[in-house]
Amino acid sequence: MRGLIVRSQSGFFTVKTEEGLLTCQLRGRLKKGPRLGDVASIGDWVEVKKRHGGSGVIEAVEPRQRLLSRSDPTPRGNYQQIIIANPDQAVFVFSCEKPPPRYGMLDRFLVIAEKQNIPAMIVANKTDLVGMEEAKRLFDYYPAIGYPVIYTSIINGVGIDELHAGLMKKISVFAGPSGVGKSSLLNIILPGLNITTAQVSQATDTGKHTTVVREMYPLPDGGYIADTPGLRTISLWDTELEELDGYFPEFRERVSECQFNNCTHDHEPGCAIKAALANGKVHPNRYRSYISIRKGEEED
Repeated sequence: MRGLIVRSQSGFFTVKTEEGLLTCQLRGRLKKGPRLGDVASIGDWVEVKKRHGGSGVIEAVEPRQRLLSRSDPTPRGNYQQIIIANPDQAVFVFSCEKPPPRYGMLDRFLVIAEKQNIPAMIVANKTDLVGMEEAKRLFDYYPAIGYPVIYTSIINGVGIDELHAGLMKKISVFAGPSGVGKSSLLNIILPGLNITTAQVSQATDTGKHTTVVREMYPLPDGGYIADTPGLRTISLWDTELEELDGYFPEFRERVSECQFNNCTHDHEPGCAIKAALANGKVHPNRYRSYISIRKGEEED
């Protein structure tokens, strides 16, 4: 039977088939040989065979159309850890305060979405902590470069209906640092789900990781929402530095105007990106993120 993996934990996969949910493991031959990445993940379409006793085995994994992944260093090199396969959109959740926005991480998420051709949406949560005017000041430059922003608060209900409408009939992956309210938003959108929420550490102002499985939750009107573990770090998988400017929408339309074809947009004369930065066409936060990624610096 053909099915969709909707849950993954410790080598066991829950697959939705025409006959219902089936708990499966990978066929042994799929795990043989060198592995550079996860063989199966939530969002993968698979071929499964039922076993006696009600369990199943995954016989084959269909080619992925797109994916959201991160590089997981191992003693043998980088390993591609699949966060979700075949998403229709990525929903990057960041808070306006407690913890404050981490623009470097957000821009890394957006680069990955651009590279994998995944439409991205930004959710600016906890607007009640700063007020709507300040919330929009923190994130207002993203819509201008093509990323819609939904401003939300679970305290006063702002933006919840708009977010819910944007998720219908799509496979959406939620991602972002811990403590920004991903799980709380999911509990509002899907009452009764009761996903464990992360508490924010008063000492470090960073979230504590709570999600231990990857799972896609069905929406009543069609579609799925995938919650992912809190991502403290994320690196770019299989991305050459020379192609990086192509994943910044406000850069790629201007790179042809640079004086040098191999311009790094850092120190060269005649750089169209630096000129755009000077005249306000490129936001300083985005430029800092680009330079930080190119230099391999830690995300801020």
